[in-house]
Order: sequence, then structure tokens, then C-alpha cells
Amino acid sequence: MAESEMETRGQRFLRQRQVLFLFVFLVGSLAGSESRRYSVAEEKERGFLIANLAKDLGLSVGELAARGAQVVCKGNKQHFQLNHQTGDLLLKEKLDREELCGPIELCVLHFQVLLETPVQFFGGELLIQDINDHSPVFPTKEMLLKIPENSQPGAIFPLKLAQDLDVGSNGLQKYTISSNSHFHVLTRNHSEGKKYPDLVQDKALDREEQPEFSLTLIALDGGSPPRSGTLTVRILIMDVNDNAPEFVHTPYEVQVLENSPLDSPVLTVLAKDIDAGNFGRVSYGLFQASDEIRQTFSINEVTGEIRLTKKLDFEKIKSYQVEIEATDGGGLSGKGTVVIEVLDVNDNAPELTISSLTSSIPENAPETVVSIFRIRDRDSGDNGKMICSIPDNLPFILKPTFKNFYTLVTESPLDRESRAEYNVTITVTDLGTPRLKTQHNITLLVSDVNDNAPAFTQTSYTLFIQENNSPALHIGSVSATDRDAGANAQVTYSLLPPQDPHLPLASLVSINADNGHLFALRALDFEALQAFEFRVGATDRGSPALSSQALVRVQVLDANDNSPFVLYPLQNGSAPCTELVPRAAEPGYLVSKVVAVDGDSGQNAWLSFQLLKATEPGLFGVWAHNGEVRTARLLSERDAAKHRLLVLVKDNGEPPLSASVTLHVLLVDGFSQPYLPLPEAAADPAQADPLTVYLVIALASVSSLFLFSVLAFIAVRLCRRSRAGWVGGCSVPEGHFPGHLVDVNGTGTLSQSYQYEVCMMGEPGNGEFKFLKPIFPNLLVQDSEKEMKENPNWRNSFVFS
Repeated sequence: MAESEMETRGQRFLRQRQVLFLFVFLVGSLAGSESRRYSVAEEKERGFLIANLAKDLGLSVGELAARGAQVVCKGNKQHFQLNHQTGDLLLKEKLDREELCGPIELCVLHFQVLLETPVQFFGGELLIQDINDHSPVFPTKEMLLKIPENSQPGAIFPLKLAQDLDVGSNGLQKYTISSNSHFHVLTRNHSEGKKYPDLVQDKALDREEQPEFSLTLIALDGGSPPRSGTLTVRILIMDVNDNAPEFVHTPYEVQVLENSPLDSPVLTVLAKDIDAGNFGRVSYGLFQASDEIRQTFSINEVTGEIRLTKKLDFEKIKSYQVEIEATDGGGLSGKGTVVIEVLDVNDNAPELTISSLTSSIPENAPETVVSIFRIRDRDSGDNGKMICSIPDNLPFILKPTFKNFYTLVTESPLDRESRAEYNVTITVTDLGTPRLKTQHNITLLVSDVNDNAPAFTQTSYTLFIQENNSPALHIGSVSATDRDAGANAQVTYSLLPPQDPHLPLASLVSINADNGHLFALRALDFEALQAFEFRVGATDRGSPALSSQALVRVQVLDANDNSPFVLYPLQNGSAPCTELVPRAAEPGYLVSKVVAVDGDSGQNAWLSFQLLKATEPGLFGVWAHNGEVRTARLLSERDAAKHRLLVLVKDNGEPPLSASVTLHVLLVDGFSQPYLPLPEAAADPAQADPLTVYLVIALASVSSLFLFSVLAFIAVRLCRRSRAGWVGGCSVPEGHFPGHLVDVNGTGTLSQSYQYEVCMMGEPGNGEFKFLKPIFPNLLVQDSEKEMKENPNWRNSFVFS
């Protein structure tokens, strides 16, 4: 209920306000006598102070607010606002006089001041003063005005007018025009208040003197400072036929060569008519010309070009005088003269006649005559004088001999290898205008002389050949070139006698005499001949013949064609070598060492050892790199006494070659029970190799020395034992046994020396040898200990099979 009452009261209040506003406007319109008048310049900013209404109305500031003072304007737009706190009347927005009043000079805005309680109103007027904020504006930027050439002074031509939105003194006031001597502008006032410009002609016009004017029309207002607008007035002067054609030059003078071709241009004449259009269009023609002139020359009516229609002859007519006429489109004409002078020309070229010619000369020859010739020119004067020359970059010179005779000779000896052919151009030029010349080409060949020896592409050649090659194998080539030509450049190859008289070069290699290909005559053996060198000669077929040499080195490459050869143990069919091993031997005990060599080189000679077969596998092992045969474990009483080991020796060639050797091992309890195996059936006698014989002798000597040392050692021990007189004791020798085993092949595979201590039992009838552990030299012990520390598995590093 309360809300509906409030809505009803609000609607009633709005209706009361609408009735009140209507009443105010009606009453205000009847109360003009009490209006307050104010003025303000246009374009003032918002908030500009117009007046203090409280002061003008005789009210206090608080009274305006208490009585609900309002400012009401006509229309829907509110231009003012009232400050109730100060009583000031302010502009609510910027005012544009031109927008509000347009062209009306007096621009007044009416408003009313309304006091609601009690109701009272006051009328007001605001005069909006114009400011000069607009410039005069023409409808276009340029206008075209056409005036005939014969227009008289005083003629008036209307121009386009400008508009200025400002009024009064700020509006358009007058027109001016840019400075010129032919026109001025006149400003006329219209009954409507508008100002019109008129163009007034001051003096006679001449289109030929000045066919066009470009003037600037300026419209000025009365503001301070004044504003202006401009219009470009383009004036075209229309032509009339008041000028006859005139030639640019008269008379014309021209020189023509007597040998000018037909239809060649002689001269182009030009006549100008300063009129325009058809009045200024000119046509040309011959005027009262003779038959000779009409047959010799013609003229183009449009362009005025004179062309030659008949051959000229200086000896008949030396000059022509031609009269020509130029006529415009209005019938006016002008006359001109052309003087044509015929010039004599140099129309005879020099002539050259060969009297003697040599087409080929040998190289390295001294000054030689190549050709003798004569020159002449049928013209006279400077046209008959001649100059004879050849190019400067050739090794030839010209020598004048008798009158117009010349001799062409070589300046220095020629080199065919540098240049084998010369094209000599002899040029004869006269001194006429224009200069004429005659050229004659001579082709000269330089014959070859054998002055260059063959030259090999390399001073030395290195060739490689695999051993065991097939006979007649092509192993390489040598090449030599000769800068000469023909037979002088044909090269023949040959083998020169070797510096080493023991080298059978003729049985080793041969050379193809024509192309330098080298061939191996027989199979080469790297082990017998690893490299050899010789010289090859190259000789040309000149006279005298020239030659050169080159060094050829042949390197024989090794092939894996030699199987390993076992030096120890010997396998020559004699009694087998039996190795004795005490049953008390420790694991790793050195039983023997297989020594082998390979006749090849490089990796083909790298040997490795492998145990192929054993009587009891796992008991012995072979070191893969040095061939040492060692025990792999402790020996026991159950192990057989006799063992047969088959060791494979293999090289590292491709494909690998191998050899095998058999070792006989006898397990003994001591040296008191020697075992001497019975000799087996000897093999068929064979011729022993000298190297094998030497090795057998060396091994036999070493073995004999070793056995002798052992027997001597035993004898010394027996003597000491008998003197001591005690039984069951075992004496230790005071010094180490001096025997050393040395590798017979020097390869270092038996690099360790072994010493043994012998312990003799007390019972003379039961004496025996007892092998104790080997005593290594200090260096070997240090190296072995270091190796065992670095490789804990050293004891297990043997290779077994």
C-alpha cells in the first residue's frame, strides 16, 4: 500500500511539473518587457560565465536554491546550466553561431528563469556574437575561361563567387587577382547582399605571344586578421589566323657527299607559324624548281625533309640552290632557300699485291723473310697517301724497300711450342676522309725442330706388387710427354742398365716401348727379394734424339706363403725328445717351450700356440704367445707316467698357415730313475736344410753342456756326502747352479732362466733327484710379482685345449 501511494504521488508531481513548464513558457512569452539581455562570443568553452543571475534578479544565493531555480530553453537542447551555490549562469556546451542561426546576422537565444516556490519567472536573451572562424570558400579549386585572341580591352568575363559562413564584417568583403598586365578583377554587390567577381580585360591579347594565363582569384573577408580563399583561373587565348609561316633558317646550307646513296636524307627544313590549329599547320613544297632539281631532290610536304632521288656527280654539278615554300591552313605562305654543296669523297681503297710468300718457317731460325708485297691507291692528294701496318703483338716487322714495296720479316726466332701458327694481318690505310683501308691476311706455320727432350710426369715412381704373382703381370706404368710435334714427339721407353750389377733386371721386369707399361716377368718372392729399383729411359725419334730418365722402385708385398717352422723340439725323425717332470711339480711348472719361426714378415709372422691333443686333457697347458708348456694342476700318483702332447703353431696370415709338434712328457719321482726311451724307427733320410743343421748343432751343444754340468754337480755332491759321513741328511748347495737356458732363435720366447737345487738322499743305494721349485732371477721375480699383482688370474691365464 505504501509503495502504491508513493507511485501515485510521483505521477501527480510529474503532471504538475509539465503543467508548470507550459505555464512558464506561456507567461514568459507575454513578459518580454522584463527580459534580461546578455551577450557572448561563439565558440566559448563549456563552463564559460555568462552572468550572475542571483545578482541580476536581486536574490540571494541561498534563495535560488531554496526556491528551485531552473533555466529553461526553447527546444529539446539545453544550452545553459545554473550554479545554485554561486548563482552563476554558465554555458553547458560550446555554441556555434553558424549552426544555430545560419546566415542570420543577429543570432539570439531566448531562455526563462523559473522559480518554483512561489512560482515566478524571468525572461532572458543571449546574443551570440560572431567571430571570424570561417574562410571564404570557392566551389571548385580551378576554373577554365576561354577568350578569343581578338577580344577588345574592357571586355568583362564573370567568375565564380565564394561563400563565407561568417556574417557582418567577418563575411566576404572583396575579390582580388594575382598581378598581371592584361586583367583586373571587379567586385559587384548583389541585391541579396552577395558579392560577385568580374574579370575585366585591360589590354589587347596576342595568342602567339602568350597563349595561356594562369591567375589566382583571392576572396577576402573583413575579419582581423582577415581570412581568404583562392581559385585558380586558367585563361586560354583562342587563336585567329594573323601570322604567315616563317622559316627558322634562310638560306639553309648543307654539304652532301657525292657517293651518298639514293633516298638518303639531305636536310630537313622547318617553318613555324605561331598561329594555332589549322592556322598554324604548315605544308612544304618546291617553288619554281627546274627539271634537274625536281629529278635530283624531293621534299616531304608534312615534315619538310629533303631526300636524294638521283646520284650526285661532283665532276658535273658542284652545288644546287633550291627554293622552297611553306603554306599554312589559312592560305598564308613563306619562302626559303636551300644551298646544297656536293663534296668529293675518297671512294678508292688502297690495293695490296703479294709478290713473294713463305707459308712455313722453322722454329729457332734467325731473321727470315716471310713475304714481299706492293701497295698503291688510285686517289690523289691526301686520299692517295697510305700507311702500312701490322699488329704490335706479333714477332714480325715491316721494312720499306723500294717506293711502295715492303718486306715482312721475323723480328726474333720463333718457338713452335709457344705458338705453332700466326695469322698476320697487313693493313693499308689512306689519309682520305673518311679513311679507307685494305687488309690482307697471311697464315704462317712454324715447323718443328727437336729442341725438347721427353719429360716424365714424375721424377720417381713407386710400384707395389704382391709376391707369388703370375708371370707377365702388369704392375704399373710410366709416362713421358714431349712438347715437340710429329716424330720429334714420339716417345720410346726402355729399361736402363741397373746400377747394381747383381740385380737380374732383365729377368724381373720388362717395359712396353710404346706406352711405358711395366710387367713382372716371373713370380717374385718377398723372402728372397723385398724391393729393387731401376731407371727407365724415354727417347724421342727426333734427329738428334733427346732422352730423359726416371727412377722406378718396386716394393714386393709379403704374402702368407710360409708355414711356421718348429725349432724346438726337433722333429727330424731322430729319437723323440722326452721332457721329465717331477710328480711334485707345482701348478704352472714349466715343462718345456715350443720354439718356432715363420719366414714371412709382419702379421704373417705373428705366431700363436695351441694345445690340440693331450693324453690326459687338463693336465698341461700351452701359453698362446710364447709356446711355454706348463702344468695346469698338481700331479698325483694316479696320473699316467707317459704323456704325449700335440701342439699347434699357427701364424696370423690370411689364410693362416700352421704346423704341429709332438712333445713326450715323462712323470718321474726323481732323477734317480732316469728314463731313456728306445729309438723309434728312423724316417727316410732326407736332405737337411742348412738352417736346420745349424740349429741342430747349436741345440746339441747346449744339451751336451747342460748334461755335463748336471753330472759334474752330482759328482761334487756325492763327494761332499761321503766326507760328511751322515745318513739321511740332505745338504743344500752353497751356491746356485750356474746353468742357464738361452733361447736359440733370439725371439725372446725363452726369456726366463731357470735354476734347480738337487737334494741327495742319505742312502747311497737309493739316491734320487728331487726337483724343487725354480729360482727366478731378481728381475724376473720382480716382473712376475708385479704382473701377479696387476692380474690376479695370472696362474689361470694359460691356454689349454
